[in-house]
Amino acid sequence: MKKYYTRACNFHYGGNSRNLVNNKKALPLNGNLDISFNYIEILSRNSKKLIHLNEIKNLPLQIKKKVNKDLKILLKRKKNFSNLNFKKLPNIIGVLNLTPDSFSDGGKYNKKKLGYNHALQLFRSGSNIIDVGGESTRPGSKEIKAKDEWNRIRLILKKLNKKKITVSLDSRKSQIMEKGIKFGVQLINDISGLKFDKKSIKIIKKYNTPFVIHHIQGNPSTMQTSPRYKNVLFDVYDYFEERIKHVRLKGIKHRNIIIDPGIGFGKNLKHNITLISKISLFHSLGFPILLGTSRKSFIKNISGRNDSKQRLGGTIGSTLFALMQGVQILRVHDVNEIIQSIKIFKELLKN
Repeated sequence: MKKYYTRACNFHYGGNSRNLVNNKKALPLNGNLDISFNYIEILSRNSKKLIHLNEIKNLPLQIKKKVNKDLKILLKRKKNFSNLNFKKLPNIIGVLNLTPDSFSDGGKYNKKKLGYNHALQLFRSGSNIIDVGGESTRPGSKEIKAKDEWNRIRLILKKLNKKKITVSLDSRKSQIMEKGIKFGVQLINDISGLKFDKKSIKIIKKYNTPFVIHHIQGNPSTMQTSPRYKNVLFDVYDYFEERIKHVRLKGIKHRNIIIDPGIGFGKNLKHNITLISKISLFHSLGFPILLGTSRKSFIKNISGRNDSKQRLGGTIGSTLFALMQGVQILRVHDVNEIIQSIKIFKELLKN
């Protein structure tokens, strides 16, 4: 049987969105009046059709049932968790790498009090969550011992917990997850999609901890070696469906799950651009979307001679695009500058 996908599109934001929703000319994404849509794209692996919401009634019965089912998911309000507020978008996750070899800031914050001070700065600038990582997963990186990973992050986790700052833990190892949860971690961010360590799901179930389902093809050491997909957009979507079904079968019942398409994790430039440009497709899965474009290599690939070390311009450009697609969570390095750009963008949309 042919599989169809529903992508919300033609988004409206701010006052314009509220007016359209109040006049019943658009539907609010997740019940949020500040962002709405009035077109959908009906997709399959060999077809696509863009229609206005008013045209849904004219669709063939089977497709109409599928679209209406997806619309219910698209309109359903999301419950807050882990200091994430889905009524006020976007939420910001600030990146804190305590590694000597991460792709953009390796060795910058892994000494003395530099990491802790940077975490405080990220928090004061407006991060909802600080994402702490002790193992690099940049392209070509190798796995490190759990003991070494834990030693890099232990003191920071303890200090941030004492300060009551919400922390997510970027780790693939179940023993690190469990120790982290005991140190107050409120979100698990495993780039392997909980596949690297078979015990990870058991730990998340044991502590009822919210988590991110992240997409990756291969592993960090091999992921950028000629990544291939039949269709990256649908392959990643189907992957999320499979992983959600899998964790349900393993006994995880809560809905405090986030999905991350994994920009740069087993994707070439075309794959990354396709996923970002069509990111709103993933709303129909019913879970908050996390997008991490900060300082990623696709910015270099597009900007060419205009590339820069921090890639702030490209990060801001992709961030504002994601905001207009209803992405609920952004994982970024330069928190202050990103929030500054969002504030200006929102203010301009008011007029």
